[in-house]
Amino acid sequence: MTSKKINSSKFVTLIGLSLILLFTHAYSSSGDGKRLHERDGIIVKKTLLNNPSLEDNIVSFGMKLLGTPYLSGGSSKVGFDCSGFVYYVFKHFKIQVPRSSVQFKDFGKEIPIDSVRKGDILVFLSPTRNVIGHVGIVTDPKGKESDFIHASSGGEKKVMVTSLKKAGYTRRFVKSVRVL
Repeated sequence: MTSKKINSSKFVTLIGLSLILLFTHAYSSSGDGKRLHERDGIIVKKTLLNNPSLEDNIVSFGMKLLGTPYLSGGSSKVGFDCSGFVYYVFKHFKIQVPRSSVQFKDFGKEIPIDSVRKGDILVFLSPTRNVIGHVGIVTDPKGKESDFIHASSGGEKKVMVTSLKKAGYTRRFVKSVRVL
């Protein structure tokens, strides 16, 4: 009779552990948009990619404005200058940035170009003077080959995406700043 009680106790324990493992697996792979993973021995709850970051939202919002005409002094969908475009995009997310490109000289946290992320701001010299004269928002961070969206006053005269590796921008690049 004692061996039956021991076997019964082992069986109940085995079933209990199986249920715990099954529940843990089901919870960690549930479709609620979250999952658990382990990093450095700590279990972390992580949001999946269906919840875009603020940086992604900023870039997506800016991309909806592609093709908007360049307009000197512009800061609306009618037309943008470079700083008006950056100002408009960040203002949409209630983030204050300067309205004039020259004010970016001392604005934000300067970061190495190899550390840029989506949503960081690239600052350039004017094409005609040795002062800050152009800004854009990083869309695809790749260090010195990062892509950025900006309102170009050049031949294109519109909101567009350009690579930092383009000679005219490489030569005029001053710094990258993080606002977020």
